[in-house]
Amino acid sequence: MYDLIIIGAGPAGITAAVYAARKKMSTLVLTLDIGGQAAWSGDIENYTGYQFITGPELAAKFEEHMKKYEVEVHEGEEVIGIGKKENTVLITTRKKTYEAKCAIIASGKRSRQLGVPGEKEFKNRGLTYCATCDGPLFAGKDVAVIGGGNSALDATLQLINIAKHVHVINITDKLTGDPVMQEKVNDSDKVSVHNNAKVISVLGDKVVNAITIEQGKGQKSIAVQGVFAEIGLIPNSEFAKTIEKNELGEIKVDIYNRTNIPGIFAAGDVTFVPEKQIIIAAGEGSKALLGAFRYLSKLK
Repeated sequence: MYDLIIIGAGPAGITAAVYAARKKMSTLVLTLDIGGQAAWSGDIENYTGYQFITGPELAAKFEEHMKKYEVEVHEGEEVIGIGKKENTVLITTRKKTYEAKCAIIASGKRSRQLGVPGEKEFKNRGLTYCATCDGPLFAGKDVAVIGGGNSALDATLQLINIAKHVHVINITDKLTGDPVMQEKVNDSDKVSVHNNAKVISVLGDKVVNAITIEQGKGQKSIAVQGVFAEIGLIPNSEFAKTIEKNELGEIKVDIYNRTNIPGIFAAGDVTFVPEKQIIIAAGEGSKALLGAFRYLSKLK
């Protein structure tokens, strides 16, 4: 029986784990990987205390901080269910069921699929969802980034320094990411922005060699050797079947990060808290832990 089980080890989960360790709570972290979306980010210039740091570097700092306290972490263990029996929270993974007095869901989000012909066939054969992870594989090649928000612009800015040319395929009439990022993208002669356009297929032989886009009333093919899908994220909340969510599948929480089930808290991108930012997720993780600690102190 743990005092606390944390699901996820991104900025929210790791921050909660550090706070829990300092509160001397017996804690278990269950996660598929460490770092979450932060580890996939490119250059970060707005995390307080660091004028500039890359996503992988910041994720490594988070992990180092957590390991300083020797928190028990089960990496690679996927949670498939969470519930409650009397005053005990039951968390089921593909390996076993764990018990705790309370829990924090900080499972984050995952990349949204394009849902077009060729996506499944060419996944990891030229089509990827992580510019930070796979960008270097496309050095000197023509690539396409699908999307127009912050994730897409971040990927584009990373690829400007790697690829020969970057085609940004944006379904709206203008880019929607941060103005500073838009300016950098628009100022680069290595980028072509295709607004009011959507990908309708990914083409290739053994690997990707083109995409077909629909723009206006016409269609055209663009020769590329890489495709980076950056069209948004889906909350990893399917396992939380009895917990209240909004229409997007994001977990609803109150100002203390409590869910509709006493003893179960949530924090970070998996919740409906606005603005999905690393620094906000970290702050929400600390709030959730303090809420959980307060709950435990009152538990009979």
